[in-house]
Amino acid sequence: MKLIKAGEHRLAERDAETVQVVSEMLTVLERDGMDAVRRYSRQFDDWAPASFELGDAEIAEATASLPQQVVADTDYCQANVRQFAEAQLATMLPLEIETQPGVILGHRHIPVNAVGSYVPGGRYPMFGSAQMSIIPAKVAGVKSVVACTPPLRGGGYYPATISAMAKAGADRVFVLGGVPALAMMAFGMGEVEPVDVLCGAGNQYVTEAKRQLSGRSGIDLLAGPTEILIIADDAADPALVACDLLGQAEHDPNSGVCLICFSEAFARETIAEVEKQLEVLPTRDVASVSWGNHGIVQVADSPQEAVRLSDGYAPEHLELHVSDPAYFFERLANYGSLFIGEETTVAYGDKSIGTNHILPTGRAARYTGGLWVGKFLKTCTYQRMTAEASRRVGEITARQCDVEHMPGHALTARVRVERYR
Repeated sequence: MKLIKAGEHRLAERDAETVQVVSEMLTVLERDGMDAVRRYSRQFDDWAPASFELGDAEIAEATASLPQQVVADTDYCQANVRQFAEAQLATMLPLEIETQPGVILGHRHIPVNAVGSYVPGGRYPMFGSAQMSIIPAKVAGVKSVVACTPPLRGGGYYPATISAMAKAGADRVFVLGGVPALAMMAFGMGEVEPVDVLCGAGNQYVTEAKRQLSGRSGIDLLAGPTEILIIADDAADPALVACDLLGQAEHDPNSGVCLICFSEAFARETIAEVEKQLEVLPTRDVASVSWGNHGIVQVADSPQEAVRLSDGYAPEHLELHVSDPAYFFERLANYGSLFIGEETTVAYGDKSIGTNHILPTGRAARYTGGLWVGKFLKTCTYQRMTAEASRRVGEITARQCDVEHMPGHALTARVRVERYR
């Protein structure tokens, strides 16, 4: 391997100041309830309406204010997400098996009751994130989805986001941002009951709030700055590769951007293309920082080494611009979502094609995939036995309990042995 351009690969990390700020806020929010929610919302977002929740008329007005093309395109994207989530759900079958005579074991997939969805705003109004957390939850069978999105700077809200949240199936829509929004959903404040799972991306404070609230409720995953890694061979188009790298670099100054290729000539040509495209990219003030600080370009000695390097990085998004994608598809193991061939790109997955864009970052792809319909389902086992099976199993169980010095456990088995003898 030859390193052509070095950059920092930011791993999941906790900033001590952020941890303290969020911890103090959550303590106050739990103690003071909606009064604290209102104070913090006024302090950080200059937003304290009579009600943070939007009614049906306000949601309808937001949708009516949008160009028809935006509404139609949102419907298209959400239909794709819903179709894929329904297909995923169809793979999650109940199980029942007789493991030995009279012993029946099984599992069921049971949806959680309530979900809190956070739809980020901030630098970009990412209204497409609404469908990524709300639709899989509703497809899973979740009864109640409470959705929050931050207000616009200067007041109000982004109509496309409100429309997308409602269309995705949110049962309640709130214009409320940051830590107060997560706390309201997790603790249960005002007329909101505590949710069972919190999901959705956000800034460092939202991520830290999810971390600290984990256990109070379930969470989807902890997502940091976005990442893209591209594996490209010499047959790839350097201009297209550069375009896709910069497409993610514009997200955030800390975005991770990595290219693994197989010749120094291709590496140099792609770097030149990145610099050329940066000159005219409208978001170059952000993209140039992430490329400069976090852009990595490596030349692998072989496809095998490229797989090793990619799995070591464990990117959120992984694109394959190679002549033999099957080789990589069969061997790559650590990624959030895989984009096979130059015909697809991260933006398709982020916005419209139907897979989920809430994905692991900071090498978390080593141990988890992204958000999906299964995240909102509990796989719960059950057991059923005949009297003869209970007697047979009870004898063994009682002896095992004796070895563990747990006589109370042993007794529960022995009384059944005697009862069914």
